[in-house]
Order: sequence, then structure tokens, then C-alpha cells
Amino acid sequence: MALSKKVKRKTRELIDSKHMLKSITLASFLESTIVPIPLEAVLIPLLQAKRELLWKIALMATIGCVIGALFGYALGYYLFDVFGDWLITTFFDEQQFNNVQQKMQAQGFWFVMTLGIAPIPFQVAMLAAGATKFSLPLFLLATVIARSLRYFGLAIVVYFAGNHAEKLIKRYRMKAVAAITLLVLLLWWLSNLSG
Repeated sequence: MALSKKVKRKTRELIDSKHMLKSITLASFLESTIVPIPLEAVLIPLLQAKRELLWKIALMATIGCVIGALFGYALGYYLFDVFGDWLITTFFDEQQFNNVQQKMQAQGFWFVMTLGIAPIPFQVAMLAAGATKFSLPLFLLATVIARSLRYFGLAIVVYFAGNHAEKLIKRYRMKAVAAITLLVLLLWWLSNLSG
């Protein structure tokens, strides 16, 4: 409960801040790398309060996440051999990470897209992509598409629903995530058929 109040207080301060766009970029970077609090807790009230900046806020959130994804990819790429055991034991279990690495090697682009949309820590995809030396351009493309769907999707809901957006998002979030994830999986399956 105290965490919820703290997030609400910080959101109110952020709404009135002259550094709001920079702050949302930093918050998105931190959320995609180390902070376990979903950005939506801050982003939805911010989008509702600053509707005149709706698209800029969504863009800055996307940019922050992409920068965070690059950071996570670089950690996996350059430092996994040195810190890999520590990362796995601290943030994952070894079997879970081995499964992720196998999926990364087999499904790469689509796996990153799915993790970028689904409510699963994106850090897993970033580290696995770097550790397996997955194509950086494909990783970035999948990240941009997935996170744009996430943040611009929220902006679209706020644009049409206004102050009712938060209730709608809370009510239908899991259904929307499931539908988009199924769509991504269907596209992946279709790409395998044509390839």
C-alpha cells in the first residue's frame, strides 16, 4: 500500500515537472533494465493529465525502453561470460535461462516481440539476445515494434477514453495482452510456413 501511495505522489510531481519528458524517458530506461515496477503505473495517469503531449510521452517512453534494451543487450553480449553465473543465480534460475537461450536461438525476433508485449520481465530477452549474439538490428526492430505497441497502444486508449482509460486498461489489460501475443505468435507461425 505504501508503494502505491509513493508511486501516485511521484506521478503527481512528474506531471507538473518541467523535466517530465526526460523523466519519463529515464523511468522507461530504468523499468526496462532494473526497476521491477511497471511503467504503466506512472504512464497512464501522466497520459491522462497531459493529453496535449500524448504522442510525445509515448515516444519518449519507447525511446527510453529501446536505450535500456541496448544496455541489456550489451551486458549480455560483452559481460555474460564474466557475470553470467551471477546474473542467472540472482535474477533467474539456470533451467529458466537455458530455456530462454534455446528459444532465443530458435525463434529470435518473434521471441523478443512476444516478451516485449507480454507481462514478463523484458530483461530476460535482452540478456539472452546479447548472450546468444543474436542480430542487433533484428533485436532492436523487435523491441521497437513491441514497445511501440505497448506505449502507443496506451496513448490510443487515453486518446479515445480520456479519464476512463485507466479503468478500461485495468479491466481489459490481460485480454488485450493475450490477444496481441496470440497475433504475434500467429504471424510467427505464418512466417515459418512461408519460409
